Amino acid sequence: MIKRKITDIYNLKFKPFDNYGKEVPGMKWHKISYDKENGGSGTYVLKMEPGAKSLFHEHTGFEEFLVLEGELIDPDGQIFKPGELITFQPGSKHSSYTKNGCLLLVFMRGINKPI
Repeated sequence: MIKRKITDIYNLKFKPFDNYGKEVPGMKWHKISYDKENGGSGTYVLKMEPGAKSLFHEHTGFEEFLVLEGELIDPDGQIFKPGELITFQPGSKHSSYTKNGCLLLVFMRGINKPI
């Protein structure tokens, strides 16, 4: 028996991003396999509207994301562009923002901790 799920990442229904107990303005997500109750592992698509900023947080496990559209900027000025796969190691602390909006495919291995 084959158990599979096919997700068209360009035709999704997004919900407000509320992974930290409250909605983050300008951020929405579509969970693919992400399961907070099972240690925060899995995959989701994150959509950030122009001007959106993530909460300052610490990575408790690895987080990787692939930029599909737009650009994302870290506080040190590093710009993440389409086609780039970024890896944050456990213990990394940051808050990213986007000027013009972006779409990310996110792979989580642990729940981020807001600071």
